[in-house]
Amino acid sequence: MHSIEIYFLLFISYAFLGWCIEVGCKLVQFKKFINRGFLIGPYCPIYGWGALAITILLKKYTYDILVLFIMSVVICSILEYFTSYFMEKVFHARWWDYSSKKFNINGRICLETLIPFGLLGLVIMYITNPFLLEIYQSVPPIVMHILFAVLFIIFIIDNIISSNVISTINVEGNKLVKDNTEEITERVKQILREKSWLHRRLIEAYPNLKDIRIKIKNKLETKNK
Repeated sequence: MHSIEIYFLLFISYAFLGWCIEVGCKLVQFKKFINRGFLIGPYCPIYGWGALAITILLKKYTYDILVLFIMSVVICSILEYFTSYFMEKVFHARWWDYSSKKFNINGRICLETLIPFGLLGLVIMYITNPFLLEIYQSVPPIVMHILFAVLFIIFIIDNIISSNVISTINVEGNKLVKDNTEEITERVKQILREKSWLHRRLIEAYPNLKDIRIKIKNKLETKNK
C-alpha cells in the first residue's frame, strides 16, 4: 500500500509539473495565463503517466544515459500517440495536431517533441525522482495515508466532472453532424462558450481543438477527387 501511495504522489507531482510547463509555454506564446489540460485542477495526467512509466520501466537503464534517453523517447512517444488516438475515439475531437510539422505520424506525434521527451526522462531518473522519493519516504505513514486519500478523491471527482464537460463536445457535434462542413468546430466552440466557465476553460486551453468530422470529411473529399 505504501508503494502505491508513493507512486500516486509521484504521478500527481509530475502531472502538476507538466501543467506548469504547459502553462509556462502558453504564457510565453500568448502573454496570458491559460489553464492547460483536460482536467480542471492544476495537473496534466499525461505527464504523470509518462513519468510513472519511465520510473517503473527504465530503472535498469540508469547506468547508460544514451539508452535511457532513447527509451524515454520511445515510451513518451507511444503514450502521446495512443492518448491522442483514445481521446479522438472517445470524444470525436482532435486535441492537438502536429500535421503541419515535419516528420509527424498521423499528426499525433512529431520529431520536434522527441528530444524534449528524452531530456525529461533523464531529468526524472537522475534529478527529480531521487529528490521526490527522499521526501515522500520520510513522510509519516498516517500523514501519507491522509494525503493520498484526499488527493485521490479530488482527482477522481475532477475526472468525473471534466469528462462530463468534455463529452459535451461530442454531444454538440452530433447535433450539427448533418451540416458536415468546416463550420462544425467553430459552431461547437461557440455553443460551449455559452454553457459555463468550465466549458470556456476547455476551449481556451485547446484553441486549436478540431471536430474529427472535419478530418473525415476532408479525407472523403480527397479520395473522391
